[in-house]
Amino acid sequence: MKITRVDAVPVDMKLAEPYTIAYETIDSARNVFVRIETDTGPVGWGCAAPDLEVTGETSESVVTAVLDVIESLLRGSDPLRTAMLLERLRGPLASQPSARAAVDMALHDILGKTAGLPLWKLLGGYRHRIRTSVTIGILPSDETVMQARHWIDRGFRSLKLKGGKDLDSDVERLMRVRAEVGPRVGLRFDANQGYTAEETLDLVARVKSVRLELIEQPTPKGDPEMMGRVTAAAPLPIMADESLMNLRDAFRLARKGLVDMVNVKLMKVGGIGDALQINGVARAAGFEVMVGCMDESAYAIAAGLHYALARPNVELADLDGHIGLVGDPAGGAVRLKDGYLYPTNRPGIGFVPEL
Repeated sequence: MKITRVDAVPVDMKLAEPYTIAYETIDSARNVFVRIETDTGPVGWGCAAPDLEVTGETSESVVTAVLDVIESLLRGSDPLRTAMLLERLRGPLASQPSARAAVDMALHDILGKTAGLPLWKLLGGYRHRIRTSVTIGILPSDETVMQARHWIDRGFRSLKLKGGKDLDSDVERLMRVRAEVGPRVGLRFDANQGYTAEETLDLVARVKSVRLELIEQPTPKGDPEMMGRVTAAAPLPIMADESLMNLRDAFRLARKGLVDMVNVKLMKVGGIGDALQINGVARAAGFEVMVGCMDESAYAIAAGLHYALARPNVELADLDGHIGLVGDPAGGAVRLKDGYLYPTNRPGIGFVPEL
């Protein structure tokens, strides 16, 4: 089997409801779908969700990478040699993790289709579903409570609130949401680098009765030692997100014990292959792993889901980036029921985007 063609298709999708985080407001998403064709039939699909703030990429840079670099480096190669091909791309695409992630997905899709197995089973098959949280952006207190009730009524039992812009407002919103949803709903808080160590610990003390499951990336990614001070003093788990971009970051966080948990996003780390390596470091360090996402087509969400289902150490999921995307060509790539995500169970990633 040989790769005969690699191409890229950018797709614009509007968000049904724009949302705000600590440093920006998002109302749309542009993903780039990557298609790898072979001479014997199997076609692999991948999806990149570049984000200039997080991955340092744009959709234009991903398309350029596919057409000018990836296609020429992969054409004529055996697509089943995933490790060799992804290593070939590592140098030229060192600063383009979502482009690498899209190729990684497409190669794994071909691998699963060739084996006749859904990818989660091929990679380990630990669980068949996982509960996901759903995210509420930074909103006024009353609207935050309304959103929380909306998602609970739709069957979700885990909510993640964004914050990091105003400490007093964040405390009020967390207290009011807990009062609204009751004690059995899991609450997570993501400050998106918006706090200092002192502010984070102040929030922790003031919302003790809320019983947060975790706090995600409370402090700036450029100062991992600051987050380490929070981890050492806080009585609840602290999770790295923006501070974890690659395997080396995972090692640094683990070596110094700077966090309790890590959020692994395929778009940040370069795909499933690298995510599995990071998971190994996390497990050795005693870190729990959450699989997260960007604003992604359900196809990319499906790839993250397969990774999560394959490994026991990936205990948490925040795979909601596809919810509310208008015009997603892969809307059926995952199944959501009562807050749990399920794969299609077809071979590979299990869906063919309608492009």
